[in-house]
Amino acid sequence: MASEDIAKLAETLAKTQVAGGQLSFKGKSLKLNTAEDAKDVIKEIEDFDGLEALRLEGNTVGVEAAKVIAKALEKKSELKRCHWSDMFTGRLRSEIPPALISLGEGLITAGAQLVELDLSDNAFGPDGVRGFEALLKSSACFTLHELKLNNCGMGIGGGKILAAALTECHRKSSAQGKPLALKIFVAGRNRLENDGATALAEAFGTIGTLEEVHMPQNGINHPGVMALAQAFAINPLLRVINLNDNTFTEKGAMAMAETLKTLRQVEVINFGDCLVRSKGAVAIADAVRGGLPKLKELNLSFCEIKRDAAVAIAEAVGDKAELEKLDLNGNTLGEEGCEQLQEVLDGFNMAKVLASLSDDEGEDEEEEEEEEGEEEEEDDEEEEEEEEEEEEPQQQGQGEESTTPSRKILDPNSGTDTSDPEKVVSAFLKVSSVFKDEATVRTAVQDAVDALMKKAFSSSSFNSNAFLTRLLIHMGLLKSEDKVKAIANLYGPLMALNHMVQQDYFPKALAPLLLAFVTKPNGALEACSFARHNLLQTLYKV
Repeated sequence: MASEDIAKLAETLAKTQVAGGQLSFKGKSLKLNTAEDAKDVIKEIEDFDGLEALRLEGNTVGVEAAKVIAKALEKKSELKRCHWSDMFTGRLRSEIPPALISLGEGLITAGAQLVELDLSDNAFGPDGVRGFEALLKSSACFTLHELKLNNCGMGIGGGKILAAALTECHRKSSAQGKPLALKIFVAGRNRLENDGATALAEAFGTIGTLEEVHMPQNGINHPGVMALAQAFAINPLLRVINLNDNTFTEKGAMAMAETLKTLRQVEVINFGDCLVRSKGAVAIADAVRGGLPKLKELNLSFCEIKRDAAVAIAEAVGDKAELEKLDLNGNTLGEEGCEQLQEVLDGFNMAKVLASLSDDEGEDEEEEEEEEGEEEEEDDEEEEEEEEEEEEPQQQGQGEESTTPSRKILDPNSGTDTSDPEKVVSAFLKVSSVFKDEATVRTAVQDAVDALMKKAFSSSSFNSNAFLTRLLIHMGLLKSEDKVKAIANLYGPLMALNHMVQQDYFPKALAPLLLAFVTKPNGALEACSFARHNLLQTLYKV
């Protein structure tokens, strides 16, 4: 490290916040690669008597630097809070697990008794969970109250590893007469899906002391929601339930409503954008009417709820003296329904609790008549999907070729006009949309992408620049005068791009343009931080 860099680092450290047993390097943008880079950070840690909280957010810590920081932590037995979110920016995915293992070993050696561990916004994937698995199972986490793992890309595999580690922690701590009493669990944006959510639900049921659960945007459908509902029922201290942007449907909503009837401490319910629909909303209204005396916030926005069901919700909150916010925006109430909702709440002198209804979809009578049939069709489809998933391993075991979604969607010989960039974009997005972190599906998607894109890029009439431009537009990363609806989930396309840009057929001249747009701030990209991180790492090498 150059002398001017050392001077700059020293100046930054001079501004380090030290208060109430807390040492903070938050947001200092320190690049700690080697032991030498971390020398001054280590000195700060070693010289801090009574260290109870260490903030490393907003920096980037490499494997070697993590080892020496861990060594310094071995003497910090009083450490209770590790605020370690967003501390691996720009790191290869392979670097993160060994760095976490070293830091965990330092805490275990110190005999620390953690109450809070925050590793959010670190795109470490399933392998990263292995990095702190031993820490979670150790006595350092027997006292853990808050575990925050938001936006880490854990996936189903990571969710299962995490659930097993928490269960083991509870077992071992119980054997010592002080069972794990976890209060706050945060794991939004992790692609946990049904299997990951179900595994965690089992752990929650074992623990039984949760007060807040935040698991938004995890691709959880009704089987996972039902498992969580059963677990929540045996966590009587729950105050906050945030499952925003998952898919309940009637089955999940009914199960959750039954659980809500048993809980007395709940203050915040966030089921926004969860496709609760009218029947689910009526069930939830019934649960609210019969209990939840401490309810402060109820979010059922963008759930395809119709007027009568929304009014039932409004009537149910009439006796909730502590209610501060009722959000029913983005449903299908119609103008009269919005007015009726307002009148009901006016009658309770609660008009101020109603959130804006500016995004109401309007009343759709035709949709009302068809809703029941649609729900039945969706349930049938979900059951078929579950049966296919169960049958797939058996088929593979018999030596038969598994039929994967990508092969159904795109046959390389299907005749896609590879001279037309727009049609190639459409085909690429179609096949990449079914990408999953399962070996058979992943391979099938990659094979289909290769077949399509190799043919397109090798054609002398194919306009590669036009292809990338249209792709960016459809992904919502580039504005266009055309009225193009951007795809909702970028995870599959980003993972497919990560594979494509590494192939010989990909024009390397396109990499800088793709890199420029993937690095720009974008909500859809941030929701897929794991896939984005992987693609960025690949593009930097191209």
